[in-house]
Amino acid sequence: MIRAQLDKLLTVVIAGVLAGLVLAAAALPVALVFGIGFSALSTPYSELPNTLRTPPTAQRSNLYANDGTTVITSFYQEDRVDVPLHEVAPVMRQAIVAAEDVRFYQHSGVDLRGVVRAFTVNKRDGQTRQGASTLTMQYVRNVLSNDPRLTEAQRDAATELTTVRKLQEMRYALALERELDKDEILTRYLNIAYFGAGAYGIAAASKRYFSRSPAELTLAQAALLAGLVRSPDSDDPINGDADSAVARRSYVLERLVESGQVPADAAAAARAEPLQLRPSETPNDCTGVPDAHNDWGFFCDWFTRWWSSQSAFGATADERQRALRRGGFSIVSSLDPGVQRATTEQVLKIYPTTRAEAVPTAVVQPGTGRVLAMSVNRAYSVADNPVGQKNRPNTVNQLIAGGGAIEGYQGGSTFKLFTLLAALESGLPLSTDFVAPTQLLTRFPVTGQASCDGRWCPANASPSSMDGPRTMWSAFGRSVNTYFAWLTEKVGADRVVEMAERLGIVLRAESDAKLARYGAKDWGPFTLGVAATTPLDLAGAYATVAAEGTWCAPLPVVSITDSAGRPVDAAKPDCRQVLDPDVARAATDAARCPVGDQSMYGRCDGATAPGLRAKLGRPVAGKTGSSERYETETVVAFTPQLAVASMAANPDDPRDAVGQAVQAQMVNAVGEVLAFALRDQPVRDFVPPSERAAFQARPQAGN
Repeated sequence: MIRAQLDKLLTVVIAGVLAGLVLAAAALPVALVFGIGFSALSTPYSELPNTLRTPPTAQRSNLYANDGTTVITSFYQEDRVDVPLHEVAPVMRQAIVAAEDVRFYQHSGVDLRGVVRAFTVNKRDGQTRQGASTLTMQYVRNVLSNDPRLTEAQRDAATELTTVRKLQEMRYALALERELDKDEILTRYLNIAYFGAGAYGIAAASKRYFSRSPAELTLAQAALLAGLVRSPDSDDPINGDADSAVARRSYVLERLVESGQVPADAAAAARAEPLQLRPSETPNDCTGVPDAHNDWGFFCDWFTRWWSSQSAFGATADERQRALRRGGFSIVSSLDPGVQRATTEQVLKIYPTTRAEAVPTAVVQPGTGRVLAMSVNRAYSVADNPVGQKNRPNTVNQLIAGGGAIEGYQGGSTFKLFTLLAALESGLPLSTDFVAPTQLLTRFPVTGQASCDGRWCPANASPSSMDGPRTMWSAFGRSVNTYFAWLTEKVGADRVVEMAERLGIVLRAESDAKLARYGAKDWGPFTLGVAATTPLDLAGAYATVAAEGTWCAPLPVVSITDSAGRPVDAAKPDCRQVLDPDVARAATDAARCPVGDQSMYGRCDGATAPGLRAKLGRPVAGKTGSSERYETETVVAFTPQLAVASMAANPDDPRDAVGQAVQAQMVNAVGEVLAFALRDQPVRDFVPPSERAAFQARPQAGN
């Protein structure tokens, strides 16, 4: 008992003396030391701050392509990835101990010899020239100064040169050493230490200075990195003083020899090595996507928007973004580099990046909602544009998925799908007949050019090929405006609008959203695609039909694991059945007509993209669309495995018509993307609808 009390008293005295020494004072006043009491330095491990027991070190999150290895970019506030000790070269472990705490494996958190040494030197020189902080104490200081739950003032206080702070470090260090083994403390230290040049932790430092992993470090490299910890900003050989870095390397090598860990000849050889840096900087955020893959930036941007909407990562968008940049997530995205490359190549064949017109294009997987590609003929960049060119050639606006300032583009006749579905769901069969006139006077009130005495009166774009007796098959194939205006009257415009929203069409324009909410019953022109939409929304809607009525929220990821390797459920597809499968199959049967395929019942007669089926060489469905005056052009095509939507418009001036001629190029481009993406996949046919859905009228049924 007496011996234990003496040991505790000695610890208190040592700690008091050390605190004073580090502050360039003599010993702590006796009254202060003994006033603290024997228990002051005996903090139980269980009473340590949570940050010390479970250190909340910020770690970067990495975003990969769907192969799980190709890095798209990283997200971080501090470039750090924790690594276990066995993934750090033994010479690096030796070097950091030699540089910072040569007696690390002998003391219990507070080093008596270090105290004596510091006291002697500082007393002799009359100022603080040496400290006696052990590696464990440095770890404590690092953790407290990086605690994200503290205010900036509290973090500053954690590193303030005061007696109270130094005593606190000692208390915590002694408690840690009673509960954690030396290797665990060393691991934590190596993962939290700052090595300069924006590199936090040994993994980031190895990559930043030498473009290699910490397991591959040589003696000279390890000594250099270990030497940086003392003054990481001033000694940083990339941005600071390379000569100082080399001098510190020599110091560490000398300490390694003195401690018997490295032979003198090996240290001499390492000292003679030139400073062979191979710097590499970890990309950060979407503007950090590699230049060679700049087109990935738009997918990355959409991924960050998606992440901000996921409650699994925090209560607010700000919290979720902080989690992304601090949480150390490993994210395998749905982006397929091959499909992305093929899509970008096709987009650039239509328009170069300098053209005012854009061709945003999205590729979506039915049944999961995963997005394989997002391309547009723009550079993802914050660089300035010429005067008057808001979105070209550089932009970070989300031209493909919409959001922010981007409301979308008129989808034209691709919206006829929603009228078709609403009619089928109401009980009307595909064989529903109507003699389509050149122009039809409807009951829907409108103003402007499409008004006939205050009522909507649409006309067919090509009367010679569109007028006459039509069914859903031929009307959809030939894109007969008056047939779908009549069908909208029959089933109700509000049901058409509701169908579009059910399939994922987001009405981002304030005027569209207002009409949908307060005037849907009178919004007859909706069937002709007068509302703004995006390629991603359209691809998702048509993918729902391809998946026989299963709608899936657009998804940018395949898997997400947290810093501990645990899977995160947010990566799972969010799908639900929104259509009766037979209704979806019937719509698909009609959608085979516009692209040159044939319905299961042989009822297709006429097409707006007749060559797509022959070019692709497998069953396909889809729709083309032109808005008023050909201001926008749209092409959507799908198979059971994939859906592609492409839209041509001028994002800076939606009234600037792209012209009808571009549609043929877009059809070819969409076909090329499908052909490439499906090259290794089996040919699959669509499931035919029932004869009832095709030919027999049924009582109306809600959904």
